[in-house]
Formats: sequence, C-alpha cells, structure tokens
Amino acid sequence: MAGNINPNPFTTRPEIDGTFGVVTSTHWIATAVGMGILERGGNAFDAAVATAFTLQVVEPHLNGPGGDVPIILFDVKKAKPEIICGQGPAPAGATIAHYKSEGLDMVPGTGLLAACIPGMFDSWMMMLRDYGTMKLADVLTPAISYAQNGYPLVERAEATIKTVEKLFREHWPTSAAVYLPNGKVPEAGSLFTNKTMAATYTRVLKEAESAGADRVAQIEKARKVWSQGFVAEAIDKFCRTQAVMDTSGKKHLGVLTGQDMAKWQATLDAPLTYDYGRYTVCKASWSQGPVTLQQLALLKGFNLDGMDVVGPDFIHLVVECSKLAYADREKFYGDPNFVEVPFETLLSDAYNAERRKLVTDKASMELRPGSVEGFGALVKLKTGAKLVAGMGAGEPTVGRMGEVIGDTVHFDIVDKAGNMVTATPSGGWLQSSPVIPELGFCLGTRGQMFWLEEGHPASLAPGKRPRTTLSPTMALRDGDAYLAWGSPGGDQQDQWITQFFLRHVHAKMNLQEAIDAPAWHSEHFPISFWPRTSRPGVLQIEKRVPKESRDELTRRGHIIEVEPEWSEGRLTAAAKDGVRRKAAANPRGMQGYAAGR
Repeated sequence: MAGNINPNPFTTRPEIDGTFGVVTSTHWIATAVGMGILERGGNAFDAAVATAFTLQVVEPHLNGPGGDVPIILFDVKKAKPEIICGQGPAPAGATIAHYKSEGLDMVPGTGLLAACIPGMFDSWMMMLRDYGTMKLADVLTPAISYAQNGYPLVERAEATIKTVEKLFREHWPTSAAVYLPNGKVPEAGSLFTNKTMAATYTRVLKEAESAGADRVAQIEKARKVWSQGFVAEAIDKFCRTQAVMDTSGKKHLGVLTGQDMAKWQATLDAPLTYDYGRYTVCKASWSQGPVTLQQLALLKGFNLDGMDVVGPDFIHLVVECSKLAYADREKFYGDPNFVEVPFETLLSDAYNAERRKLVTDKASMELRPGSVEGFGALVKLKTGAKLVAGMGAGEPTVGRMGEVIGDTVHFDIVDKAGNMVTATPSGGWLQSSPVIPELGFCLGTRGQMFWLEEGHPASLAPGKRPRTTLSPTMALRDGDAYLAWGSPGGDQQDQWITQFFLRHVHAKMNLQEAIDAPAWHSEHFPISFWPRTSRPGVLQIEKRVPKESRDELTRRGHIIEVEPEWSEGRLTAAAKDGVRRKAAANPRGMQGYAAGR
C-alpha cells in the first residue's frame, strides 16, 4: 500500500486543502490565472475558460486555438454531470475516396489533411455563456497579455521546436517565423511571445465588444467572428492555397473550409457512466474514455482492497485488464452519432465475467477483443519499433516530420459553491501543421485517428467525430460530484487515469499520493496516432517500482522497459468533499501545479 511508496510518508508537494476553491493544471501560470478568476468572484466555469486560453499560450507544443476539447462539468444548479463536446468533426471534403485518390492508405499525422473543424473556441464560448458569469474580456485578457508580453518557455517546448526545426526551415516557413525568432530555436526559460496570436484574440475581443455591453451578446458575436468572420476566412484561404508537407513525405492541400466552420457548433451531451462501489464514473462516449469504464468493469471482479499498488499482482491485474479493454476500443468504438457502439453489453456484468476469465497469471501477447453479435470490425495490427522512448511526463515524442505520440494539457477546477470542471484541451500544437500567418496559430491533426478502410466504426466520414484519446474524468460519490481528474498522454491517458483512481479508492491514498505513486503504461495495443503501430507485451514502468516487482512481472511474461524514475503521467486532480475543496498536481516535468485555499 501507500507505505511502500511513501514510508515517511512523503509527497512532492502538499495536497491542497481548503474551503474556498481549487485550480490545478499542467502549467503553473494557467493555474494561477484560474485561481485569480476565482478570487475576483468568478465561478469554476469562468476560471475554466481563462485557464484554457492561457494554456493555449504557455503550452503551445501541447495545444492551441486550432484544437479540440472534451469538457465534463457539474453545475450545482442542475445537479448533474454534463459534457460539452468540443470535438470538431471531419470536414465535408474529408472522404475516404479523396484521401485514396491522393495515394494515401492512412491519414497523415501532420499537415492539413488531418485537420478537423477546430472545436475549442466555440466550446469555451458556450460554457462562458451558459454557465459563467463574467464577460469575455475578463477571461481572455490574461492569455492575450502572456502572448503579447511573453512567458517563460518550458524545456519541453524548446526540445519540441528543436526536433522540428529543419521541417520549419525547409517546408513550414510560417511556423519558422513564429517559433524560430531571429532565426534561432528559443531557449528554455527565455520570455517567448506570439504577438500575432495576441493580435488575433485582441481583434476577436474588439469585434465581440462591438455588439454592445451585454455579456451574452458579446459572446455570441465572438462565436460568429470565429466561425464566420476573419478567423474562418484565414483558415479557408490557407487550406485552399497552401500545399503543405506532411508525414506522407508529400505536399497536400487541406479540405477544411469556411463553410465547414460556419455550420458547426459545440453541443451538450450526457456522459456515459459506470457504477463502481460508491462511485459513478463519467466519460465522453465518442472518445477512448469508455476504456476506463471497461477496465473498472473487469477489475470489479477482483478484490483490490489493501493490495500493494507497486506489487506485481496489482500491476499485472491492471495491465491485463487494460489490454482487454483497449482491444475492445479498437474493435467497437466510433462516433455514436454515426455507429451504434454496444456500450450496454461492453459494461454488463455477464460480458465482463466472461472476459475476466482471460486474465491468467501470464501476460497475454495477443490482441483479444470481445465478441458482440452484429457489432465491431476487424482490427488491423501493425507492429513497430519503440516510438515513445522515455521522453517523460506524457509529453509528446515528436519526429522530424512533426508526428506526435501523446500530447495535450489538462485542468480541474472546483469552486466554493461546488461547481466542478474537468477538461483535456489538445490539438493544434505547434508541430501539427504550419502556422496560419494571419492568425499566429495552426490547425489540429485529430483526423489521423480515422481509418481509411470502409466498414470500421472509426472509418473516416464527413461530419463524423474522430475517436480521440482525450479523456477527462469525473466521479460522483453517493450521487454527488466528488472527483475530477485526468492526464495528457494520448493512448496512455486512460491507463494513468485508472491507476490513479484505483490507488485513491483501494489504497486510500490522498490525491497527491495517488499522483506521486510510481506509474506504468502498456504499449500492447495499437496507438491512435500515425503510424498506428503496436508493441505486444511491452510494459513501460517507472524505475521507482521495486526491482522485485519488475522481475516478477518479467517472469510472468511482460516485456519490461524501465523508464526514468519520474516519467509516467501528467495527472492533475481536484475533489469536493463536503465543504472541503482539495487538489493535487503532477511533479513530473516540473510544470504542473495546484492552488487553492
């Protein structure tokens, strides 16, 4: 249990504990901005919008305005969890036939062909309008200020820019203009600016305020400026006129149009839920999120109370159940607006009782999805070399062509009233595609998660949402909102998310202990990012896991790759426990921070 990890007991930082409110995110500046909003009388939803815009600026290698976001929220007035879908769908021109005609058998991992409709901005506007209390200027000004005046560049951003420097210089000059100031890779710790992006948001704000003093009118005007005004126009023109080098090794024009952007708005969804003891765990149904629910449905059949969370029995059980859940992801998951996903069966006691029988004391080397008559598709497997190699902290591993394995930012907020937000903004990171020169940011590449084969639940189709890896989580306890948490990290997100929850529930660790504890991830199943390879049986595990545990896992057949001591996960978490507000943040990568009082 916890004593094996923190015998002192010691945590890298305190679990934040107060009654006023808490903010935790993957970057200390964003946390401070969000907390500042709470201090000025804003609620959790106001703080969320300000935090999100700030993260676009200070973690540009992990998210940007051209990206997407799932948001789970709990409004005490409604007393139920809801999801804002900020996942833009594939454009009207994104057909399998078109991509095949370009000589492609996979959607490229970078460039314009992988762009879906940017969903992030409209999502935050919808939240601000329907749940917030502040005006657009209140929540957007901090981000504008940091983009205009500068923020200290983190080490991983420098490393990312350095990796794609040649691509920028040779093929993406508009990105070089922003991210190679004075023709050089910016140094970590130097004050970095993106004045063009600051100007874009300043213009959005100015045009929004031209609608008059009414808060809602300003927000609605901002939405139109984004989807039908100068932002959409610049995106449309860039995709039509600029053939862009991507991971295919060839240049391609984009298919995203201004018309696509004008037609789309964020929507409100009900979460998919699973009851686990006292807890009801909530996820977005269109993402990979349900694999957490499937893992819990499998693990419910084992007695995890009091198990050593760094012992071989616990790790083995969790890993083997994750393999089964992720195999089902590959076979069954897709946009529920387009395909029926048999979640009722996948989460049923009967289905999981059968699946549980596949868990033995030996590590499986096979991808073993379940069978539900009339559902799912054949899973194509490509095995590949090690692609994620101890880059640490769930940060992106970036190839020379900008391809990314893992990405993203995350934050959680609880205010005094008990409102709660958890969100995982992602996409549109600096290495995804060239900067649109008029805007100072680039488009996302979420389309790479589609298959170009007909008949798969995750096959490409216009208007369809990609089955993303973005996966915030909320849990009710005894029917009331209790816990919000998540992590960047692509396919690894729902492994670390599950581990955290199990440590908290079964080992009685507080939020910070559960984040600090040694972690791991399996690479057994296909990754969601280009080139979609898998590494059967491979288990990457922090060196802090005791050697005897690692040796026993090897004996059971796992292919162990020992990672640096603090390298797995970038979790943050916030909780509401009666009048108490608690939060914690990941120390790995030395960026995440929690604040509150």
